[in-house]
Amino acid sequence: MDAATTERIREGMIYEANRKGPPEGFPRFPDIPAGRYVDPEFLALEQAGLWKRSWLYAGHKDQLPEAGSWFLTKKTGSPIVVVRGLDDTIRAFYNTCRHRGAPLVKEDDGQGRGFVCGYHGWSYTLDGKLVAVRDKRDFVDIDFACHSLIPVACETLGGWIFVNEDEDEPQPLREALGPVAAELDQFQPETLTLVDSRSYDVGCNVKVLLDAFLEVYHLKSIHQNTVDRFLDYRGTTITLWPGGHSRMTTPNRRPDWVDPGTIGLPEIPTVTEIPRLNNVSYYIFPNIVMPPAATGMPMLVFWPVTDSTMRIECHWFSPPFGPEGRSDLWDKRISNFERILEEDTQFAPQIQESLESPGFKGMTLCYQERRIYHYHEEFDRRIGRNRIAADLRVEPVLDSWVEPA
Repeated sequence: MDAATTERIREGMIYEANRKGPPEGFPRFPDIPAGRYVDPEFLALEQAGLWKRSWLYAGHKDQLPEAGSWFLTKKTGSPIVVVRGLDDTIRAFYNTCRHRGAPLVKEDDGQGRGFVCGYHGWSYTLDGKLVAVRDKRDFVDIDFACHSLIPVACETLGGWIFVNEDEDEPQPLREALGPVAAELDQFQPETLTLVDSRSYDVGCNVKVLLDAFLEVYHLKSIHQNTVDRFLDYRGTTITLWPGGHSRMTTPNRRPDWVDPGTIGLPEIPTVTEIPRLNNVSYYIFPNIVMPPAATGMPMLVFWPVTDSTMRIECHWFSPPFGPEGRSDLWDKRISNFERILEEDTQFAPQIQESLESPGFKGMTLCYQERRIYHYHEEFDRRIGRNRIAADLRVEPVLDSWVEPA
């Protein structure tokens, strides 16, 4: 963060801690329609118009340690193979043979010099070109060049690998992430090491849990014995960015407080004052929440499984390990975080039951919850407001409160 941004956030935290109400001119939010969380037609539109047209986290370069390494992901709803080619380029392809659609790979990961379909033996190079067909003599004028594997847009930000299934050429990843990408540069994402990955299934619509991670309004109720003991939620400063992205900065109650789970871990020297001394959390639209620190960070990725169930993945990244390797301190840090995560997920299935009842008519949001309204506005832009039933749209009211990229 540059000096101007740092000063703006400092002033913002003072203002937020002392304000008596929302800032002058801040809009009243219309209620978020209940159907956006439970209506099957809306959720189908969301799947096709949002999840299939956004940059989504697929994995980390450490999962592809050498040429020919590959892993299979189905998190986007489609089977996709991500592979490091002989030229060291990371690419993605649908796990679909061009003959009759059989899978090229069946394991979660592997290593090889190409792909051979196990059904009829069609063979492809690591860059997706068809090079061999069994009994070629029986195919009339088959053009190998027209039968390459179907690629999926694939780009990296540091070591993080993203894919995008948009059939139109998507906006380049770094442009799509806008200010988030620029601010993450201070954490040297190209040097980070994958420490740990685990996932948790939760019985609620994906947006129910995502909502919880975009505000600190709930701290005093849910996190009385954990997060609320060291974070001063009243000073929380929020920045909304184009594309649905946002940043939330919450000061520590004591300026000298240090997360005990990080003491003794190596630090990234380029991390600037605000994330070093405060709790910063980025929302990367549509499904990543990342609260980075100088000692590394978790990346929380929220995935829809069904209309009423979801999975949250937690990937941990560290500055490069020294000769001693992974510190045992990471076990304590991850365990502390899991305790907080359990607090956030404890009511999710019951909330889902309530959302499906006649008692839920919509969501009434406050100024502290504006990141939630912001991402709903972006949902409608991505899907296309004209495709959404009038009673399920959200009224765009935040344009003048979004910082330009």
